[in-house]
Amino acid sequence: MIKKGDTVRFLNAVGGGKVTRIDEKQNIVYVEDADGFEIPALARECVVIQAVNQKTNFPVKDFSSKSNTTPVELSKEVEIEEPVKQEPIVETAEGEVLNAFLAFFPKDIKRLETSGYECYLVNDSNYFLFYNFVTGEDNNRRSIANGTIEPNMQEFISEIEKSQLNDWEKVRVQIIPFKKDKIYTEQDALDFMLKINTVKFYKLHSFTETDYFDDPCMLIDLTEERNHSRLREVSPEEIRQVIHQKSQPPLRPRILNKLPQKEIIEVDLHINALLDTTAGLSNADMLGYQMETFHRILEENKNRKGQKIVFIHGKGEGVLRTEIEKQLKSRYKAYLFQDASFREYGFGATMVIIR
Repeated sequence: MIKKGDTVRFLNAVGGGKVTRIDEKQNIVYVEDADGFEIPALARECVVIQAVNQKTNFPVKDFSSKSNTTPVELSKEVEIEEPVKQEPIVETAEGEVLNAFLAFFPKDIKRLETSGYECYLVNDSNYFLFYNFVTGEDNNRRSIANGTIEPNMQEFISEIEKSQLNDWEKVRVQIIPFKKDKIYTEQDALDFMLKINTVKFYKLHSFTETDYFDDPCMLIDLTEERNHSRLREVSPEEIRQVIHQKSQPPLRPRILNKLPQKEIIEVDLHINALLDTTAGLSNADMLGYQMETFHRILEENKNRKGQKIVFIHGKGEGVLRTEIEKQLKSRYKAYLFQDASFREYGFGATMVIIR
């Protein structure tokens, strides 16, 4: 059994801390993390961590218990999710040539002088791609996006505010193509400095229709840009060969289906919307149930990059809003959050963007 004062870690989320109080009725424990924030969690989703001897670095044995069992009985109720069956990769002859693009979409194409942007990576090939995009000055670089994208797919990379455009003038592009569990022809990795003329973001004609998306966007061919960056190292004869190849009729482009735009998820955290009755529940009980719903929704959508979720908490006394912001600043530091649309929700909602 978990006791007050125990040190625990979360089973289904990053973090943990010291148990400050326990609500046995709701089976909820309140855990104080390293930043001093108190986090409510279901007892079955916590595991007690043994204290460590600072001199030996070995766990301290608890001689007060006659049983050799560890206090993790509550974790038995945690369901083990079955692995998701992977869809087979459909390959094409054209897909054996590596083609990768960056696509920039203005949030408000009618107001380019103030609009922010969304950036997507397009993989138009039969290869999986390890990718890493780095921005910043020489002595202050940071990775803005990294991961793996499947063949013939598009993936959300980053949201760009107008004030961040200057960071995109020089982007280090690193891409390694590969195939899983099969023999394949190796492709050269892409590793070069992409120079983007940010003036184009202010010009309407920079955003056009493409074969990959329904909405107008600014499309940058990464493989072509990589070749341009190598021109200084290429001999005149090789340049002539490239020009000759360009004069040949191009292959008919393949059209990939655009990823469906993620609809905004709305979650009403008013207690009357969550429970049929609140009879017998204290304010702490109701807050605990609201926060349990908040954590569950974020857990269900943690792998959906770019997903926007609006939590409707109401204005009231601000207790629920304060608790939500506390969790976002401590437990979910990687996520973006802001006040939701005042026109639609007034002062009573917070929008979270999964990253």
